[in-house]
Amino acid sequence: MWFLILLIAWPLIEIGLFVEIGGRLGLWPTLGLVLGTAALGIAVLRAQGDRAQAGLRQAMAGIGDPAVPLAEEALILVAGGLLILPGLLTDVFGLLLLVPPVRRLLIARLSKRVVVQGFGQGFGTMAQPPRPGADPGQVIDGDFQEVDPKNPSIKGNSGWTRH
Repeated sequence: MWFLILLIAWPLIEIGLFVEIGGRLGLWPTLGLVLGTAALGIAVLRAQGDRAQAGLRQAMAGIGDPAVPLAEEALILVAGGLLILPGLLTDVFGLLLLVPPVRRLLIARLSKRVVVQGFGQGFGTMAQPPRPGADPGQVIDGDFQEVDPKNPSIKGNSGWTRH
C-alpha cells in the first residue's frame, strides 16, 4: 500500500516543485538546473564504471570486505540514475547520495537489515561451496599425474576437448 501511495505522490510532488521553483527562478533557469543535473548524473555514471571495477578487484583480492565497496558503488550509481531522471526531488536525493557521510550513514542503517554471506574459508578465496548432502569429513580417493605445461607428453581424449 505504501508503494502505491509513493507511486502516486512522487510525480505530484515533482510537478509541484517544478511549478514553485519555476515561478521563483523562471522557466529557463529551472530547465537549465534540470538539464545540468542530468549532465552531472551522466558524468557520475561514466566515472563510476572504472572506479567500481577497481574497488571490486581490490576487495576480491582480499584487501578488504567487498560488501562496503559494493554498497558504496551501488549507491553512487543510484545517485547518478536519480540525477538523470527529470525532477527536482530526484535531483535532491541524487545529490545527497553523492555526499560520502550520507552514503556511510545509509549503508550503516541498511546493513542492519541485510546479511551478506560468503562461502568457503574466506570471502576473497576461490573456495568451492560444499555440495548438498556431502559429508565434510568424507575423503574421496583419486589418482593424478603431473604434466609439465611446457612439454605435455601425455595426449589423449579427456572428454573435455575435441580432436
